[in-house]
Amino acid sequence: MNKLFLPALFIICATASIYGQQNNQPQRKDSIYKLDEVVLSANVIFGSKFAAKNRTGSAYYISPEEIKKFGYTDINRTLRSVPGVNIYEEDGFGLRPNISLRGTSPERSSKITLMEDGVLIAPAPYSAPAAYYFPTIGRMQAVEILKGSSQIQYGPYTTGGAINMISTQIPNQFNAGLIASYGSFNTARIQAVVGESKTNFGYLVEYFNYNSDGFKELDNGGNTGFDKNDLVAKFRVNTAKEEGLNQSLDVKFQYSDEESDETYLGLTDDDFNATPFRRYAGSREDLMTTEHVQLQADYLLDFGTNFKITTTGYYNGFSRNWYKLNDVVANGDKVGIASVLEDPITFADHFAIVNGTQDAAADALYVKANNRKYISKGIQTKFDYHWTTETAFHDLEVGLRYHYDEEDRFQWVDQYGINNGLLNLTTAGIPGTDANRISSATAFASYITYKFKYKDLTLTPGIRYENIELQREDFGKNDVSRSGTDLSTRENKVDIFIPGIGINYNVNNSVSVFGGAHKGFSPPGSKDGEEAEESINYELGSRFKFAGISGELVAFYNDYSNLLGSDLAATGGTGNLEQFNAGEVLVSGLEFLINYNLLSGNDKLALPLTFGYTFTDTEFQNSFGSEEDLWGEVTAGDELPYISKHQFNAGISLESKKFEVNLSARLNGEFRTEAGRGSIPENELVPSNFTIDVSGKYHFNKHFSLTANIINALDETYAVSRVPAGLRPGHPFGVYGGIQLRY
Repeated sequence: MNKLFLPALFIICATASIYGQQNNQPQRKDSIYKLDEVVLSANVIFGSKFAAKNRTGSAYYISPEEIKKFGYTDINRTLRSVPGVNIYEEDGFGLRPNISLRGTSPERSSKITLMEDGVLIAPAPYSAPAAYYFPTIGRMQAVEILKGSSQIQYGPYTTGGAINMISTQIPNQFNAGLIASYGSFNTARIQAVVGESKTNFGYLVEYFNYNSDGFKELDNGGNTGFDKNDLVAKFRVNTAKEEGLNQSLDVKFQYSDEESDETYLGLTDDDFNATPFRRYAGSREDLMTTEHVQLQADYLLDFGTNFKITTTGYYNGFSRNWYKLNDVVANGDKVGIASVLEDPITFADHFAIVNGTQDAAADALYVKANNRKYISKGIQTKFDYHWTTETAFHDLEVGLRYHYDEEDRFQWVDQYGINNGLLNLTTAGIPGTDANRISSATAFASYITYKFKYKDLTLTPGIRYENIELQREDFGKNDVSRSGTDLSTRENKVDIFIPGIGINYNVNNSVSVFGGAHKGFSPPGSKDGEEAEESINYELGSRFKFAGISGELVAFYNDYSNLLGSDLAATGGTGNLEQFNAGEVLVSGLEFLINYNLLSGNDKLALPLTFGYTFTDTEFQNSFGSEEDLWGEVTAGDELPYISKHQFNAGISLESKKFEVNLSARLNGEFRTEAGRGSIPENELVPSNFTIDVSGKYHFNKHFSLTANIINALDETYAVSRVPAGLRPGHPFGVYGGIQLRY
């Protein structure tokens, strides 16, 4: 803890940035309006639905009201209503999501820019971006999703888009609240928050706990659940809002830990069809433990109506050890669990050990301590100057960021025997003898965007610059003291400009047309000469409102000149994180969203209806054999794996002052787990699924409410993925009840 705290304290003392309050955002009706306002805040992208609907690029804002409807603690379910978002689940609770925006590779959400309060939040965003840490969505106030050309402000991943999660903000007046719920599988949640603002200071303290016994059934009994804790504290000091110079300083501290009895081990097809919620005995010792610390300081210099400087210093420290079954030995042959589950006939003896039907005296089960520590820290600042002439509005924004991150792997393997389905340690591994290396990245990023608005036309050209130095020091498996006797190093450098331009034209107050083009970029690995992922991306869309119906229709086209794949254990690979070139790929699609209040004009009841659809088409333009068979043998014309071609979602709510009932439905189309075309082979197929969630609230008064949630109301049994190793089920039918107290 002290090692994490000291460098973070240095950063906080050295720098800071703005605290952005959503209450400062313009409050307007849901329509197409002219936009002359500038919303500049260090911790938000656009801050309101109004601002999102007036960007030159495609954007979506999940408001506090939308989040409160279901009160999800699962990011997958929170994002299900957003067109252009493609997700495959893993554990049923959203602990480690796999998110894609517009066809980017979804594995561990490693190809999109993830932020909390405007700060990069992946464990090591440049050197190891796989999201083994993901912020607790249950403590978020809002979520912003940005796609299209104007996202060049939010790198380094600029192909698909950016997601910014906005944590609970310091309230304008004294506020205290408690949310508690309990339900199926002994799943419980408690969230307590208190905060207040005065003339020159404000504060907020929040605690969040989420735990469950899990819905899977371990052979011979045992826990398959998790326990997560989150603590956030914020403090702000500010000058009185007067003419001239105003200043504010916000400091944020966040701590979280997790223990989850999660595994990489899934089920064979036959066992999934017979007992989909079973867990094999071989995964009994599997356990993920994590600890995360964030320190952030935000400083604002507001020189008046036209010029602002915002600066942020941040430090994220994350440690994790996923202790999990990795390999099995039978007849002297060691085989990875992904291969065993994929072909349980060929590896029948290995599979019998995994499922506990065959005893093994010693060293048959290799349980890997996948131990890693991460650091992510930096300083970023934004300068904004805007002015109005007689005929036009202008806004110039300049951003700078200096960032460092690293991943430290210090891993080992313990070996177990198994007897009557119970594991016993037979050989303890020595820490550092499986993986013993440090990967790091130093990056300087900057951007300039210019917004020009003349009458109903808005143009936003911009350019981003990334200078990245990636390094790896491998001390080897025989030098656990890291003396350097067997040290090997490598380095890769990237220097790139990323341009983009967006356009919006308001045809009238009911219809606008927008579009754009921008360069897509993802950093490469540290291997010398490895090329970055690059693409040229286009979008064209329209936002509309007529006869009470509002919506958005967007077409996108991403032309990859060099798609990068990653060797992740989470996708059945070796887990060495090496990236490999996948060549040219085309990704195109359509996003459609529509909203309508069926009881428009009724001042006592509202019946809002939403419907969304996403179509995503992918195609490799060249043939190759991917390393480690992650995607199999690829032939030109094949589709990308893990991407559903069709996704539908719909929601309807009945709302009044005393109660509300909400229904959310989603149809997730089938997808393949290896590149291919045409009908999907059974052993590479994750079938489509249709799920419905229901929530309700009854408000006794402004201080007290009762809540109820039903997850998977139709009790559909469905598979969500075939990775990391074998088929995995989605969340079964679950019922949860709770209370909400507010003061």
